[in-house]
Amino acid sequence: MFMLFVAAGAGLMLLAHVAPFPFLLDALAPAPSRWEMPPVEGAPRVYLTYDDGPNPTATPALLDVLAREGAVGTFFVLDRHLDADTAPIVARMFEEGHAVALHSHTRRLMILTPEELAETLRTAADRIERLAGHRPCRAFRPHGGWRSGQMYAGLDLIDHTLVGWGWWLWDWDWFRARDADRLVRRFAGRVSGGDIIVMHDGHHEDPRADRRYAVDATARLVPELRTQGFAFDTIC
Repeated sequence: MFMLFVAAGAGLMLLAHVAPFPFLLDALAPAPSRWEMPPVEGAPRVYLTYDDGPNPTATPALLDVLAREGAVGTFFVLDRHLDADTAPIVARMFEEGHAVALHSHTRRLMILTPEELAETLRTAADRIERLAGHRPCRAFRPHGGWRSGQMYAGLDLIDHTLVGWGWWLWDWDWFRARDADRLVRRFAGRVSGGDIIVMHDGHHEDPRADRRYAVDATARLVPELRTQGFAFDTIC
């Protein structure tokens, strides 16, 4: 019985740090987190978010789709993928009314001291502002959603919010290749007002990953959700 309690306690501790949904750590943390957005007046809002860009092949195509459909999203970009060639893509995000926020390519950030994390994110924001002409909003999404008490303390130092996503509104597909048709069916059948959807326009290791599924899914999802009465907004 004792070992059962120990195992249960260890499982709860692990979930607090890696659960892809809000859990105990998020309720007790000093910095805020958002796994859904608060209600707004008017049409219910859906929040499209994209991780791991900028991707010089997929992200411009995705921006074309959003521009054509008159929708906005939030891009959680990786500092390691930002350079002189991709900075104009991020500048375009700002210019077309999208939000830009910070992301990480590694889970290592969850073990940094609060001060180290704060400095890492400040440095990334400074670089985005220098290269793309605008500063990202005060939001951060950790790699894979892995988080820690130290991470939340670091976010509190720089007044940032940790941003997650809605339940089963992510594009991981149980070890199968991501498919636009399946994602659209899942998202459209599950989404409600205030929900945050996450797809990937990039990859944390491959800066030119094939992300056509995200472009195609967005092109189909936006008009489908509009027919359901939803509007689109940014988390910032």
